[in-house]
Amino acid sequence: MRFTDRRDAGRQLARRVREHLEATRPDLIGGHPPDGPVVLALPRGGVPVAAEIARDLGAPLDVLVARKIGAPGQPELAIGALAGEDRPLFDARALEFLGLTEEGLAADVARERTELRRREGLYRGRRPPPELTGRTVVLVDDGLATGMTARAALRALRRHGPAIVLLAVPVASPTTAAALAREADDVLCLSRPPDFRAVGEWYDDFTQVSDEDVIDALHRTAAGR
Repeated sequence: MRFTDRRDAGRQLARRVREHLEATRPDLIGGHPPDGPVVLALPRGGVPVAAEIARDLGAPLDVLVARKIGAPGQPELAIGALAGEDRPLFDARALEFLGLTEEGLAADVARERTELRRREGLYRGRRPPPELTGRTVVLVDDGLATGMTARAALRALRRHGPAIVLLAVPVASPTTAAALAREADDVLCLSRPPDFRAVGEWYDDFTQVSDEDVIDALHRTAAGR
């Protein structure tokens, strides 16, 4: 399965999320119940996808900022991630293979923590984070490769006491999706191609999402547009 762009992926994924909620929690669909679902996006790429889901459900949209920690000299190789104020999460096998230690990556963690806080302030401004205790939360990204940032985000999210956590993505590595099923209550994924190599290969348009795009999507969704 291929997607035209993130909005196309979001519209298709929205149908899957709605079907799942109608089957498991029909009381949360329609009528904007006060305890209805909350949609959280992993920025930046997850925001256009999540905006379509929030619009379909009539649910609030917000962000859960998580940051990948890349290997020294190989920033695209995820060896860890962090979300919120939680301790960083590392891939122990990757550290051992590369001869790295958590202590030796302290400067990288500090840099990513600074960027995480910058983005939280930029995207949210003075708006308080949503109340998640006892709610059904749909966490959305544009795809899963290693799943490190999603894993860190899911663990940080659990600390807020949601009743149900759904991880929703258009495409994922089959092994990653299976592994994250142990972190979320359900993983809703439209495509798990056996020849998966990178998320962007499954989109015709995988243009980078900017900070301005994120802010615009949040504002438009809040305004019902």
